[in-house]
Amino acid sequence: MPNLHVIAGIGETPSYPLVRRIGLADIKAALAKGFDDFSAMPTHVLFLGILYPVVGLFLFWATVGYDIMPLLFPLASGFALIGPFAAVGLYELSRRREQGLESSWTNAFDVLQSPSRDAILALGFLLMAIFLIWLATAQLLYQSLFGFDTPASITQFARDVFTTPAGWTLIVAGNAIGFLFAVLVLIISAVSFPLLLDREVGAAVAIHTSIRAVLANPLPIAVWGLIVALALLLGSLPFLLGLAVAMPVLAHATWHLYRRVVEPDLGPRPEHRRPLKAPRYAADFPAALFPSPAIEDQPPGSPVSPSAAPDTSAGQAARSVQESSKATNSSS
Repeated sequence: MPNLHVIAGIGETPSYPLVRRIGLADIKAALAKGFDDFSAMPTHVLFLGILYPVVGLFLFWATVGYDIMPLLFPLASGFALIGPFAAVGLYELSRRREQGLESSWTNAFDVLQSPSRDAILALGFLLMAIFLIWLATAQLLYQSLFGFDTPASITQFARDVFTTPAGWTLIVAGNAIGFLFAVLVLIISAVSFPLLLDREVGAAVAIHTSIRAVLANPLPIAVWGLIVALALLLGSLPFLLGLAVAMPVLAHATWHLYRRVVEPDLGPRPEHRRPLKAPRYAADFPAALFPSPAIEDQPPGSPVSPSAAPDTSAGQAARSVQESSKATNSSS
């Protein structure tokens, strides 16, 4: 299958990175380096981080304006489920700064040129699917308790939730279900996105490595998940504006946490070049409109060998004339 590398990575057999055991001191060090990256690149990360509260405010406006008010909290809290994917550009900034490379805000979009771009997108679509399933679950839970009627105002919605037995059932059950979704996302994305940005291993290997990292470090990863949840909660209180600081700091810290959990790959990153294509001739029209096979084992910039050139119709005609001439001479 041509797109198998998106799932399994390059190579005939998957390459699984080694996972280290870490402690709470590593969590503290990762957070410190996250703050350091944020301090070194404040303009860049604020430019990117401001997108998150803007999106959150848009979601709030949508829920109020389009009569889906019961989904306000599921949307706001569930946005963290796709946070690891949304923070990929910030991981790239931390990676570049770590290597001493230029780290302007435009470099956050270098992930679009990453060899693992398709695998990152595939994992992002998985998180988006989990987010949509969470919204559907929250909607079904609300309808099972309050029916299909939409609250007339925010005041009525707050009264229904905080002053009725059904409302407290919604709070307890909703938070419990949301916690399960958050744990699921934490397990599959703790180090998967930074790993894909760092190496071309495939989405399946990245998820597998993230699960192994969580199993090897259950307490530190649990503490890390709690820190993320509290930071996002505090950042959401002042009209979500605190996310402009919380999200970048957490994203940078996630990159450094990945560095402490996963053994580094000492080999160079693979350099991907487009394969050379065989030349095309006007005499081959309309056959030249169709793709020609790539020329294998040709270094970049080297001329195309005659043996690798396709057998064109012009060449066939020339050889036919030569063969007929030889036959005439031999017969005479």
